Amino acid sequence: MDNRKALLLGAFAADSLSLGAHWIYDVQEIEKRFGRVEDLAAPGPDSYHKGKMQGEFTHYGDQMLVLLESVAERQGFDLHDFSDRWRELFVDYKGYLDGATKKTLAYYAKGKGPEKAGSHTGDFAGASRIAPVVFMYADDLDGMVDAARAQTKMTHNDAATLDTAEFFARVAYRTLQGQDPVEAVEETAAMEDFEMNPVSMWVSDGLKSKDQDTVSAIGRFGQACETNQVFPGVVHLIAKYRDDLREALIQAVMAGGDSSARGSMAAMVLGARHGMDSIPKEWISGMKKGGRILELADKLA
Repeated sequence: MDNRKALLLGAFAADSLSLGAHWIYDVQEIEKRFGRVEDLAAPGPDSYHKGKMQGEFTHYGDQMLVLLESVAERQGFDLHDFSDRWRELFVDYKGYLDGATKKTLAYYAKGKGPEKAGSHTGDFAGASRIAPVVFMYADDLDGMVDAARAQTKMTHNDAATLDTAEFFARVAYRTLQGQDPVEAVEETAAMEDFEMNPVSMWVSDGLKSKDQDTVSAIGRFGQACETNQVFPGVVHLIAKYRDDLREALIQAVMAGGDSSARGSMAAMVLGARHGMDSIPKEWISGMKKGGRILELADKLA
């Protein structure tokens, strides 16, 4: 249970840690404004997330919380319940609406249901919020994979992003079963479904970079939101910091760009390996919804 809870809390903590510097692409600017990002911080007035407070989430984390609330209430993944709650979130939403969200809401407005409303945006973000269903289906791999793909497809109906959600769900499942996270990545990538898939190339690139400087490696992969850029950076973080979740998440932020998506996914896998003690207590207590997340985790447990 400790490792299940850690994969969930870690994913939220990663998003909250990234809030202040999220989508700043100039890594020198991040250092100038925030120094080494070791604590939760509020975004500046020029941020996409202006108006958010220290300890809150980006729009990714807000959606992940809606998924957790849905799973806890239904005691499993229910696409239509998640869809209803997700749409309700964006009624008078005060945070940022990205392209995938706008396109999905537009499809809903045209009468499409949750099975067909997903944008065709190839951003990693749709996959990055799967921690609640991984937590829920910790002992049911098929259920976990189905839920991970379905929740992703609701907003990001893109083949590579759906495969990404399945890939990291399988990695997290193996890690929860006690496998080393890097071995879990390698063995999942060797599965027939992934070996002739772009996933295998992204895994290879990420693993090859494990001895390189993180900011430089992620700069080469790309700092932006697209799945092909974020994926190898997540693998790099898992491989380089396989025993140090805290440093993995700090470096995810310091590398700039879409630090929330890459950090949340890496935290899910590393949290599944190392448990709650690997997450700084001040990150959990500093999250404004931390108590709510723990309450929902206990309800599911």
